[in-house]
Amino acid sequence: MLFNRKNNSNPSEKAEMSFIEHLDVLRSHLFKSVVATTIGAIVVAIFNNFIVQRILLGPTRGDFPTYSLLCRASNYLKLGSSLCMKEIKLEMQSNTVSGQFDVYLNVIVIGGFVIAFPYIFWQFWKFAKPALTQKELKNSRGVIFWVSTLFFIGILFGYFVISPYTINFFANFSLDEKIKNIWTINSYFNTILPLTLGSGLAFQLPLVLYFLAKVGVVSATALKKFRRYAYLTIIVVAGFITPPDMLSQIICSVPIILLYEISIIICRKVEIKENNKAAQEWE
Repeated sequence: MLFNRKNNSNPSEKAEMSFIEHLDVLRSHLFKSVVATTIGAIVVAIFNNFIVQRILLGPTRGDFPTYSLLCRASNYLKLGSSLCMKEIKLEMQSNTVSGQFDVYLNVIVIGGFVIAFPYIFWQFWKFAKPALTQKELKNSRGVIFWVSTLFFIGILFGYFVISPYTINFFANFSLDEKIKNIWTINSYFNTILPLTLGSGLAFQLPLVLYFLAKVGVVSATALKKFRRYAYLTIIVVAGFITPPDMLSQIICSVPIILLYEISIIICRKVEIKENNKAAQEWE
């Protein structure tokens, strides 16, 4: 079975490639991505102590920027200490032989992926690019910049907003004063890393819906129809991971809601453009 990979330097030329040849090209891009991730992992390993103690364990410290900022905002708004989060009294332990080493490997691999993300996406884009038309390439100009930018903004949002709220909530939650929260390090890192990384991926929502709208899978009408359910889901999740005050829930939920609204606007523009194109072709 043969596949076409268009030559973008000369649209009239088409190179026929077999399935095996496509796999060879894909393997080359994957290998380069793995190499980039490995280099990023080496960088993380070199600065491992700083990354683990000051960054990943940052939300467990009382002087974490999010906590101090909210407390200063509370005093500035003359709300007393209503926005100041409770002191985190947290103990952690490693209860398996390889527990700390497993965490170490996860941290350097995920950290390497985060550092190398723009290059990894660029490799993916290079693989998919020859199959696109000139018009599709024009419409997707700057995609690497926007995907990378949204990814890192999401990472920062997950780290400075979602993660500290989540850690603070569960650290201070107790069924009885006799029950102490003593977490394992695997449990802690398996919570904060997916939250942060997942937030970076969640911020790709506008771009994902843009391409889904281009192929007719979703529409602005459908997103508007399910808007109330999307809002409810976002607010419920935000209410679960944040302290029981309105401002905290707003801080956590508003950015996600804005992403949803931006996605609706993008889908509407795509639909208008596609409808105008269809009308011109009909004429």
